[in-house]
Amino acid sequence: MSLLSSFFARESVEIMGILNATPDSLSDGGQFNRVESALHHIEEMIGQGASIIDVGGESTRPYAPIVSTEEELSRVLPILKEAIPRFGTDVLFSIDTTKYDVALQALDLGVHIINDVSGLQKAPKMADLAASYKAAYLVMHSQGSPQDMQNNPHYEHAVRDIVDFLVQQTAYLQQKGIEYIMVDPGIGFGKTLDHNLQIIAQLDKVVELGFPVLLGASRKSMFAQLLDNRPVEGRLAGTLAAHYHALLKGVRILRVHDVQEASDSVRVFEALQAAGSI
Repeated sequence: MSLLSSFFARESVEIMGILNATPDSLSDGGQFNRVESALHHIEEMIGQGASIIDVGGESTRPYAPIVSTEEELSRVLPILKEAIPRFGTDVLFSIDTTKYDVALQALDLGVHIINDVSGLQKAPKMADLAASYKAAYLVMHSQGSPQDMQNNPHYEHAVRDIVDFLVQQTAYLQQKGIEYIMVDPGIGFGKTLDHNLQIIAQLDKVVELGFPVLLGASRKSMFAQLLDNRPVEGRLAGTLAAHYHALLKGVRILRVHDVQEASDSVRVFEALQAAGSI
C-alpha cells in the first residue's frame, strides 16, 4: 500500500507541519529558508507527530509581494531534493504553490500532494498534472489573491458560497481522474473575522462533502482580532481552541506551525472521544 493510499484509508486526525522556505511569511519568515535549518525543522516536526510536511516558497499572507517562478523554485527545490530521500518513506510531502512549473518540478522530486491555495483558479491545468502523477490535490477556497483578498471580502452567504465552490472544484478534479482529494475552506483568504468564525462554527457543512477536510487556522490574524491585538507568538491558545472545535465538527487534518502542541491536543481529543464511546 502506498503512503497516499494508507493515509486516505486512515480515520485518525493528521497533522500537517508547515515549512515556509520564505523570507517574509507572517509567522516564521526567514527561519527555515536555508536547507540545513529546514531539514532540522522537518525532522523535528516528524518527531513531534507530523504526518505531512507542507513546503512553500511564496508567502500568502495578506498583501505579500508576488514571487517569480524562478525565485520560488530556488527556495523549495534545494530543500525537497534533500528532504524527500531522507524522510519521504515515512511522511507525505506537499508543495504549497499556485504555479504549474513549481508543482511539476516538485512532483518530479517525489512530492505527494499539490496544496493549491487558489483552488484551481490560477492554474486549472494543475489538475491534469496531479492526475498524470497520481498525486493528491488539496483544493482551497480563496477570494481574490494575497495582494487584494482582504480589501473588501464579500459573500452572499459565506459558508454556502464556499461549499458551492468546493463542490464545483472537487467535481472537476474527479472528472480529471484524481483519486485523492482534500478540501480546505481557506480561513483568512478573502474573509473577514465574521466570515472566519462562521466557517469554523459550521465546518460540519464542509465535512459533509465527503472529502478529508483540512483546517489552516494556525496563528492567523483572526486570533489577534479576538484577543486584543495579540502578536503572532501569543496566538497558540486561540489556535488550539479553534482546532478543538474543528475536530468536534469532523475535520481530519490540521495545518500547523506548532506541531507538538497540536499533536498533544489531538491525543487528548482522541482519548476523550474513545472514552465517550465506551
